[in-house]
This record gives sequence, C-alpha cells and structure tokens, in this order.
Amino acid sequence: MTTFAEFGLAEAITRALTEEKYVTPTPIQTQTIPLVINGGDIIGIAQTGTGKTAAFALPILNRLAANPIRVERKTCRVLVLSPTRELSGQILDSFRAYGRHLRLQTALAIGGVPMGRQVRSLMNGVDVLVATPGRLLDLVQQNALRLNGVEVLVLDEADRMLDMGFIHDIRKIVAKTPAQRQTLMFSATMPKEIAELAAHMLKNPQKVAVTPEAITVERIDQRVIHLDYGAKSDVLSEILRAETVNRALVFTRTKHGADKVARALNKSGIAAEAIHGNKSQNQRERVLAAFRDGRVRTLVATDIAARGIDVDGISHVINYDMPNIPESYVHRIGRTARAGAEGIAISFCSRDEAPFLRDIERLIRITIPSSDRRTDRRPPPLQPSRQTPRPADANSRRTGKGRRGQRPPYPGHGQNRQQQPRNGHGKGRPRSNPDQIASVAFMRSPTRERPKSPADASDATR
Repeated sequence: MTTFAEFGLAEAITRALTEEKYVTPTPIQTQTIPLVINGGDIIGIAQTGTGKTAAFALPILNRLAANPIRVERKTCRVLVLSPTRELSGQILDSFRAYGRHLRLQTALAIGGVPMGRQVRSLMNGVDVLVATPGRLLDLVQQNALRLNGVEVLVLDEADRMLDMGFIHDIRKIVAKTPAQRQTLMFSATMPKEIAELAAHMLKNPQKVAVTPEAITVERIDQRVIHLDYGAKSDVLSEILRAETVNRALVFTRTKHGADKVARALNKSGIAAEAIHGNKSQNQRERVLAAFRDGRVRTLVATDIAARGIDVDGISHVINYDMPNIPESYVHRIGRTARAGAEGIAISFCSRDEAPFLRDIERLIRITIPSSDRRTDRRPPPLQPSRQTPRPADANSRRTGKGRRGQRPPYPGHGQNRQQQPRNGHGKGRPRSNPDQIASVAFMRSPTRERPKSPADASDATR
C-alpha cells in the first residue's frame, strides 16, 4: 500500500492524517494496519522511530469509530501500556491527533503526579486509556478502574518494560482483562522472556518484523573514542563546541552521573539539563519542552529516556557511559536519524568498559570505527576464567585453594584440613592436633617470615 487511503480507514481518520501531512505509510504500518483491522493478535518487531504508534493507533481508532458504544463507569475499551511517563504521554497525543474528529474519551494514568485527577477522569469511563503498569495497578487496587471491559490490549516497548522490572505487573494486569480480547505487542527486540510472555498472552499471533532484531540504523554515523575515564567531561565539552550540533542527547548510566555531567557542562559554558527518574513529572515536562523548542540543546539522560523521548532534530547521541546491556545501545542511538534524517552516535569507552563495547559489536554485527585518546594505551587486563586453572608460579610456595579462590597462607594447609577426621558430633569440625597447632604457630612467628613472591604481591592488592 502506498497511501493511507488504501487501508479503508474511516473518513474522519483519513482527514486527520491529511491535516497531519501523513501521505505514505512506513513499512511497519503497511504490514500491521490490515492485520489489526482484521482482528488478529500481533507481535511487531521494529526499532524506535519507525512509526509503531500509528501502526496500532490508526486501526484501533477505526474499530472504535465503526462501533461506537457507551462506555461503562470506571472502565476502558482500549488499554495501552508503556514503560515510561514520557512515552505514555506521546502515545496519548498521537491518539488524540489521529482521532481529533471522533468523539472519543481518552485518559492518561502515570506516576509522579497526584492520583486524584486521574481517578476523576476515569469516573465515567473512557474509550482509550494509556498507562504505565505501576500506576494502573494502583488505580485498580483503589477500585478506581475495572479492566473487565478491555477490548484491545496494547503493550508498547515490551522489552523495555521487561528491563525495568514490570514483567510481574504485566502478568497481573493481563489476568484482570477478558480472555476474549485483541492483543498487540510491540518491541524493538525479542528476548526469551518476551517470547514466553507473548506465548502466554497472545492467541495465534502474526509476527511483523520490518528490520532484523537489534540491528542499528544504517543512516547513523557511529564512532567510539577510547579515553581515560577522567577525561570524559573535557572531551564531551570539546565535541559539543567543535561539531555542528542541532540537539544532543547525552546518556549516562546513573541518575547521579546525569546530574554531575549536566553541572559540568553548565560550568564550562554549555547550557544543559538532566532528566531521570528522580525528577518530578513537572520538572521532566519542563526540561523536555525546553529541549523541543531549542532553548536547551543538550539533554543529559539515563536510559529511562532511551525510548521515552520523541524529539525531532536530534543530531547527536553521545554515550558518556557505555551501556552494560547491549540492546540499550540500539535504543539509545535510535533517538537520532529519525524520519529519514541522518545522525551521529559517539560513544566514550574507558578501559573498564571495553567488555561492554565487545558485547555491543557482537550484537550489531559490525566493528564500530574508533579513535584512541588514552594516555595509557595498554590493553585492559584479561580476567581469568573460572574454568581455567591459574598458572603455577615457580617462586610461590602456596598450594591448594582457600576462601575466595585464593591459595592458603602456608604450605599444606589445604590438604591437612581435608584429611582431618570429623568428630562425633556431626558438625564436621576437625579435631584439635597439638603438633599441627605448634607447627602453624612456629611458621607464623615474626622470626620465620618467608620472602614475598610476585604472586603474593598480586594477591595482596586484591
């Protein structure tokens, strides 16, 4: 299909799409919309920025337009679950934009804001409810919402909800919905846990995959800079000044790190704001509004924003900290090169983050071009494998193994403890041996101090 008019959507919906200047559907929309209109369950695998929201919102709105009924009190006909507050708000905005000519009641249920207003909005029932799992369960437990009237259940960014620990909440929510429902699941990746959840929730689903799982967008210019960890702040400031930056999204691994980076940038004369889970909803909305309208061109965020920020014109994504989950790399850099544009993704990699980089390159199946700005260019030390025995040291007199995988502090200690008989009390404690105690005390005396070997020095630093 080459135009939205070919899907057979209601006239009110196509008129709204014309007003939004939507002309040609994306691949995920072309494949998904006819299947959802036919009423089947769907598993959609697509990266961020591919038009997933319209892929499920348009056929759902068409279903509501074709069958307008009065909604019961404290119920909803369509339930959309998403992992973050920002993403939930953006999904609801899309429903309202595409359905502006339909008389539908919609509501948003997210955390970080008082619950009273959300309770009042659900009092008379709504057609479409977009929610985060935690706040939705709070409303159900307080008898402000019943899920027995759900006709369509949508799980957007299902793998992200798994990463954030919502899997058990989702199971509770699904158990409260009717068995006869249409279920749509969308995800950027398909880990084993999500596949098992889909098998439990969906009935004979049809799979729609428009891109290989977890493969990065080809239009993104990816780079890696190997550097010392302490140099990251200066290099970040240098990049933001040297390159033509429309909007830059900087990712850190922790909330404290995001605040620290934002403060350092402002101190160096670069206006920046931080957004993460410890910020209130009003603070997050204020920062995002400033980022969208260009008043702030640099936004520092944790992974909570990797799929919750839908801002056009992000030219640079910078991984200040390498993500320790390879799939998060795909989600982060997916914030740029949207809607056919090009983008740049720069990752800072210190010595201790090298294993994360190897995992990412193994996932995306490419070697990312890199430059080296380290003062110490020695390769990171290899960690000994648990299955590989440590090589013997000719200067070391230690034998056997003690606690934490270290060798015992004096000769024969490991063997003697294993060969001692157990007492008759069943506790497994060795009998006291005066000769052994005297021998140990003699070897531990200061006058008989054995020379330290290289192996001793390495163990002492652990």
